[in-house]
Formats: sequence, structure tokens, C-alpha cells
Amino acid sequence: MGIFEPIASLGPGWVFVINLACVIVAGFIVTAIIVKTLRKILRKSEKIDNAIITFIVNAVKVICIVIIVTIILQLFGVSMTTIVAVLGAAGAAIALALKDSLANVAGGIMIIITHPFGAGDLISVGETRGYVEAIDLFLTKLRTFDRRTVTIPNGIINTSVVFNESDREVRRVDRTYSIAYESDIPKAIEVLKKTCEESEYVIPDPAPIIGVSKYEENGIAIDCLAYCKVEDYWNAGYDLGRRVKEAFAEAGIEIPYPHMDVTVRGGEPEA
Repeated sequence: MGIFEPIASLGPGWVFVINLACVIVAGFIVTAIIVKTLRKILRKSEKIDNAIITFIVNAVKVICIVIIVTIILQLFGVSMTTIVAVLGAAGAAIALALKDSLANVAGGIMIIITHPFGAGDLISVGETRGYVEAIDLFLTKLRTFDRRTVTIPNGIINTSVVFNESDREVRRVDRTYSIAYESDIPKAIEVLKKTCEESEYVIPDPAPIIGVSKYEENGIAIDCLAYCKVEDYWNAGYDLGRRVKEAFAEAGIEIPYPHMDVTVRGGEPEA
């Protein structure tokens, strides 16, 4: 008695059910092995972050499921030609109905290929700014500074200007300070240079750029362009604001403020 004779003796119906179960079980086992192996290989590369790994693994899962479904349809007697024709027609209909979703998928693929940012990066997309937490098949998830979670469709990201603020180690802090017209400009510039040197967040290289930018209605505007590490950007700006106020007061440099001169004329009112 052969090894498959007991199965054959059950009848065609049971053989079909057993074959179907074997295809499903084997398909999911092979899918699990492929996914596990792929994830292990991708994690060995230091250039691929976890968000991109998750995206690739999810895409492979979808492809494996489509293959399993195709094999199951063949077991039901559906020819490959029919399957391809149905998939083509269904694909066209789905493409029209889900064009926005497909645009998001295409955007996700472009993110993988171009890699403009990764998990943990601080990015700005339009008016939204936050740290990248995850890049999924359709969406990119950000965590804002006030601890809110924002999800942005990948299609929008792919067609928007994206600022990656974590791509460099150094970032420039742009601040403008005003002094009164009566104040000594060279002295004010020297005070700003010294203030930058004393700040624990401002780095010496590249050196700060300080100079008069424009003459305003109430005073002279002086630009102070200092450099700091990316993670110290906000602290550097706040620290400079406090130090400059104190340094200007100590040096006798007046900070202008809006004021109005009122002239009162005396005399008796006319009868």
C-alpha cells in the first residue's frame, strides 16, 4: 500500500480539501519563513532603519498572499489565463477606485528609494513638524512637540517640500535684535559676539555671522546667525534671547520700543 493510497481512498472531495489545506498551511509557513529571513537580512544593514524594514516586510507579505490566493484559485479549476484576465480587469477597476491609495503606496515606494528621512528624524511637511515614528505602506506617522500623533498620507509627502532637520549635525539659529539709533553699533556687535561665545549651546565652528540687516522705524536691526547642534536648536535660541537682554543692559545698549512724542500747546481757548 502506497503512502498516498489512504488519502486517495477517502474520495476526490476529501483529497481536494486536504490539498487545499496543505496549500494554505504551506503557503503561510513559507511566507513566515520568507518574512523572517528578509527581516533578518535587512536588519544587518546599518543604512536601513526600522521604518523602512517594516514597509518592505509588509509589501512582501501582500505579494505572498496574492500568490497563495492564485494557487488556491487554480485548485478550484480556474485557469491561469482567466486569473490573469480577472486580475487585470480588477486591477484597472481598483486603480480607478483607489487612485489616492495607490498614490500613497507609490509615495511610500519613493520614500524607500530616495530615503529623504527615516525613523527618528525631525521633519517638516507643510505646516506639520515632528519626529518620524513609523513609515507604513500608506501613511507616515509623526510625533509633534506637544506629543500629538499626526499621520500624513505618503502621496502628500511625495508631492510636498520636505525639510529634514536631522539630516545634518549642525543647524543655524537665526535671531534678529534691535538697538536704538543712539546706540553704538560696533559695541552692540561686539556684545553679541561675546554672548555667542559664552553660550553653552553655540558652537565656535562655523563662527557666528553678525551684522546690521536693516534700519527700522524704531531702531536698527542686527542679525545674529549662530550655529549649534541640531538637538540644541531650541535651547540655543532661548539661551541667546536671555543672554542678549542681560548683556545689552549691562553694556548700556538701549533696546528700542514703540513710543510717541506728544506736544502740548498752551494758551487760552477762544471764546
